[in-house]
Amino acid sequence: MKIARDLTEIERDTATVITVGTFDGVHRGHQAIISEVVARARSIGGRSVVVTFDPHPKEVINRAPVSLLMTIGERLEALGRLEIDTTLVLRFTPEFSRLSPRDFYIRYLIEGIGASEVVEGHDHTFGKDREAGVTTLVELGREFGVDTTAVHPVLVDGERVGSSAIRRALGEGNVGKANRFLGSPYEVSGSVVRGDARGAGLGFATANVRPDSAQKVIPVNGVYAVRVVWKGKTLDGMLNIGVRPTVTDGSTTTIEAHLFDFRENMYGDPLRILFAERVRDERKFSSKEELITQLGSDRERCKEILASIPALMNHS
Repeated sequence: MKIARDLTEIERDTATVITVGTFDGVHRGHQAIISEVVARARSIGGRSVVVTFDPHPKEVINRAPVSLLMTIGERLEALGRLEIDTTLVLRFTPEFSRLSPRDFYIRYLIEGIGASEVVEGHDHTFGKDREAGVTTLVELGREFGVDTTAVHPVLVDGERVGSSAIRRALGEGNVGKANRFLGSPYEVSGSVVRGDARGAGLGFATANVRPDSAQKVIPVNGVYAVRVVWKGKTLDGMLNIGVRPTVTDGSTTTIEAHLFDFRENMYGDPLRILFAERVRDERKFSSKEELITQLGSDRERCKEILASIPALMNHS
């Protein structure tokens, strides 16, 4: 997949099928749209193009950080797996946000890229104040000779797939639901930093993980069954997100992964955490001995979970 960050990096070609959107998460609803783009482009022997934005438009419009399901790097990696030919990443600025729907359509899709067809979700909005939708796309398409296709929403377990629904699921610790909506495991990338070695003292050595992006959505505090991708290896483990109330004063939130049957040094190394299922809430135990007993039960439960879902967790 070619990645462009300015219109000057893309040749105008009217045999192009385009979709425009933020695509945070590149979830199953997004995948349905992009699959349609790729299929229609191939049917005319043309080019498939995604136009996306960085930073997230809401960050600029609301003047506040946005919690992301994917960083821009993760988003581009996911789009590349869907066999898109070219992705144009437009810098979203206050000035850009004030473009009218018509100006955006003409400048970028008609004069810039050269669209023969535009494919969007049925509820797509664009332009200043998100004032235009699919009806406007159809009208502009008729004016400029561009076909418009609206893709129906994707339902999973009877619920419409969307980025907001995935964020809510992660906020509730329902990573199983988030994964079903995403079509792959939710993941957090980070690096291993030195901790206080309390886990090792309990017989459960952990890798303390600092996420690469402060804007990534971190699932709610609790214990999770996870797989960790490190140096090309996929390792089973369990993860605690929380304040460790039994052994600390509860003032600092940490992310700690205990990897099964693993003894190697990981300090400073990058890794990816793939979430499978939440096992329980974090809670304060009456003694270290009670905590150790619970951790042993957690480990066995996580092993059972991971053994039951090998196909889901082999995503890389």
